[in-house]
Amino acid sequence: MSDIEKVKQLRKSTGAGFKDCNAALKESNGDLDKAAEILRVKGIAKASKKMGRSAKEGVIVTSGNEKKMSFLEVNCETDFVAKNEDFIDFAKELSKLNNEHSSNLEDLKNSKMKNNKTVDENLIALIAKIGEKITIGRSKTLSYEASRNFVYQHSIIKDNVSKLAVIVSIKTLEKNEKIDAFGKQLSMHIAASNPISINSNELDKEIINKEINLIEEELKNSGKPDEIVKKISLGKINKFKDENSLMTQDWVMDPKFKVKDIVKSLEISNFKINGFVRIKIGE
Repeated sequence: MSDIEKVKQLRKSTGAGFKDCNAALKESNGDLDKAAEILRVKGIAKASKKMGRSAKEGVIVTSGNEKKMSFLEVNCETDFVAKNEDFIDFAKELSKLNNEHSSNLEDLKNSKMKNNKTVDENLIALIAKIGEKITIGRSKTLSYEASRNFVYQHSIIKDNVSKLAVIVSIKTLEKNEKIDAFGKQLSMHIAASNPISINSNELDKEIINKEINLIEEELKNSGKPDEIVKKISLGKINKFKDENSLMTQDWVMDPKFKVKDIVKSLEISNFKINGFVRIKIGE
């Protein structure tokens, strides 16, 4: 086998660049297995050096179906790499595996990809090839009994790859145009309005307490009597709860109504919004 053919074969098996493959073959005296190991070790070293850098760009990939659906965030350093074909292909394959493993990241990292190498091994190789820090970020799987998932993606890069994604699970087995339209509109509403919880009583106490502290700080030097300050504070916190709870938000498609009004107007028995996830790169 000629030197050029060896370089081609090494590139195909490792994904490393021509220059790195050529150097590894020289170092291994033409032994392909040794050259591959040299590249693997160098790839780990390169990846380790990049791990201290910031990776706030990337993509969100959704995978699954209306019964079980997941999203996965894969981060990189620049928007340029977020549109790179190798990066996107890696993220898409990873997202399918993530759905299979129900967003268990430990299982995901140890699982095998199409090339029969683990996710971690492929991640290291991709970092070495692309030259940026790449990390696996947030993930979530929605799967409820007797329910359907609806998805909305914004700023789509390709197929199921985007910058913002919403998955919402609705308890219903009905399949008709009314449900389909509502599911799509609700996921779009969540993308635009960014609720924290479904109902106000489900808001995290830590979030509420933080907001109360901010309101008290804002009002403490107002000069108003304590009783008036308490009323204003109560009004502000109730408004905060309404604006950040899905059911009491103004319906984006028609702000004269609340989301709960639209749900009620559907007149479907045993209808329930089980849960939702919204994720945006950079947030």
